[in-house]
Amino acid sequence: MSILRSLASRDRVFDFLVPAESPVDVRHGPILYLEDVTVSFDGFKAINDLNLTIDDGELRCIIGPNGAGKTTMMDIITGKTRPDSGQVWFGSRHDLLSMNEPDIASLGIGRKFQKPTVFEVLTVFENLELAMAADKRILPTLTARMNGEIRDHIDEVLEIIGLKALHARPAGILSHGQKQWLEIGMLLMQRPRLLLVDEPVAGMTEQEMERTAELLTGLAGKQSVVVVEHDMGFVRSIARKVTVLHQGSVLAEGSMDQVSSDPRVIEVYLGAEVEEETL
Repeated sequence: MSILRSLASRDRVFDFLVPAESPVDVRHGPILYLEDVTVSFDGFKAINDLNLTIDDGELRCIIGPNGAGKTTMMDIITGKTRPDSGQVWFGSRHDLLSMNEPDIASLGIGRKFQKPTVFEVLTVFENLELAMAADKRILPTLTARMNGEIRDHIDEVLEIIGLKALHARPAGILSHGQKQWLEIGMLLMQRPRLLLVDEPVAGMTEQEMERTAELLTGLAGKQSVVVVEHDMGFVRSIARKVTVLHQGSVLAEGSMDQVSSDPRVIEVYLGAEVEEETL
């Protein structure tokens, strides 16, 4: 910590930490477009002729049984997995299948995994500082110093994630839910246009779940947000449009009421829940 603080005095401007505006073009269509995407692993089709569109500023929930292809779908969008066939576009200009993971992230696509990954020995503020869209070489990161615009952005993100009062506390003392919010904040520091959020409320208390619902619904409109989640109560609390995946394809799509009353969805995914509610 002492080394970090001695190297990272904050009275100089570091322009390379100011991210450029995302070049994504959504004037002629959705922000994310997957067409006829298929990927197989050892003969098993994890994604099977998947078609999906996400509009700019939309909050979309993705649900489905284990093995439905939800994680593989996010892997394809972020460049971790290459499909066997199909197209994936970010806006109308960027073919994501021709790009690598760092270049896709630099376009403004952020992904939050289920388990939060924060720097526990650093403060909440320092975690957000290091998360800036920046030159990630060690020396420039540690020796860079902030201007007022960057401080304002960090303060704004602290307000959004509800951790302003804890900005000087080590991230390691945060609750599980607070670490999840901090990691979302670390993504927001990079000014993403699209956020992919994987099971954000797993292990949270009811109060933390309510705060997470407020956080994600508040982001919609400013960013496009895709939430993969198994907790149907949470999905109901935030859902505007729901996509149900099954065997790597879209089984149903619509409002939560529409998909939860679809006989196919009840059969493959919601049957146990519906049965439990009727007992």
